[in-house]
Amino acid sequence: MANITFNNIVKKYDETNIAVENFNLEIRDKEFIVLVGPSGCGKSTTLRMIAGLESITEGEIFIGDKLVNNVAPRDRDIAMVFQSYALYPHMTVYKNMAFGLEMKKVPKDEIHKKITEVAKTLDIEELLYRKPKQLSGGQCQRVALGRAIVRNPSVFLLDEPLSNLDAKLRTQMRAEIIKLHKTLGTTFLYVTHDQTEAMTMADRIVLMKDGLIQQVDTPMNLYNNPCNLFVAEFMGSPKMNTLEVTLINNSNNFYAKLNCITIKLPNTDKIKSLFNNYANKSIILGFRPEDIYIENNTIKDSLSNIISTKVDITELMGSESYLYLDCNGNKLIAKVPSSADIKSEQINIAIDTSKLHFFDKDTEERINT
Repeated sequence: MANITFNNIVKKYDETNIAVENFNLEIRDKEFIVLVGPSGCGKSTTLRMIAGLESITEGEIFIGDKLVNNVAPRDRDIAMVFQSYALYPHMTVYKNMAFGLEMKKVPKDEIHKKITEVAKTLDIEELLYRKPKQLSGGQCQRVALGRAIVRNPSVFLLDEPLSNLDAKLRTQMRAEIIKLHKTLGTTFLYVTHDQTEAMTMADRIVLMKDGLIQQVDTPMNLYNNPCNLFVAEFMGSPKMNTLEVTLINNSNNFYAKLNCITIKLPNTDKIKSLFNNYANKSIILGFRPEDIYIENNTIKDSLSNIISTKVDITELMGSESYLYLDCNGNKLIAKVPSSADIKSEQINIAIDTSKLHFFDKDTEERINT
């Protein structure tokens, strides 16, 4: 079993520099977990503490039933793939992959068998007798993965392994790593700052900020039910639109109002519950770019709110376009089909009010409605 347990993990470099704080998490055997967050949030430090490359200031880490706080890295039954590949430049691919096994005094015929099998799986058979300087970035990354796989570890740790690759190769390697995880049936812990990688690869995502876990959930739950404003804005590309609005009840009709923008809210029990605590108060209203509809698209009957906006910029992204909108100084982003073919600078939009998110202005926590 290769479940990983973090109990109240803290990493301090000094009293004012706390990299990770109060980190509690249970990773299940064979699960693919992605740690994601902005630079400096503590995700790589957490990975390095599991590997034994960083000491733990407080708390406990278990791999299976074994407490590993003071266990040497080589004895933790883990394999790590780094952003920089970390290949020995003077060794061939074969020697790079064999090195760890040779240190464990694995018989040569067994080493050869493992390397041959893994090289075939990763499609690097023809590279085995080249040196790293003769390889492309994608080939180097495959070799780094192969070196980890031949060790047959209980846990794979991957620290931003695709960040040095171009966009096309990143997409290809993401698919290969997902396939590899399914084939090996091993626990994967993957670190990235790229929320697209997190969304496409993870069984569960751990989103961090300033050394603290913000939310742990499946990709879709994280996207659809963010627990606070940071999570809401971090997950999704383009990021969620947010407006500071005042909630108004006018003859049992409910509105969110901001200067020129007035959005009529659905008359539902959930909205009524919201107004019980926030009537005539300011809150943060959020909605995804894909939940904005434009006038020359089909605007659903339920979307009765029509807002006039100016199109500042249109970004063509292939099958869809991003519209950067201005409504009297309020900036919004809409994601629409490229077939919409926006011609005018001034357009009308409508917001799908069934998909609104509400956040407390002061705490930035989600208001459950």
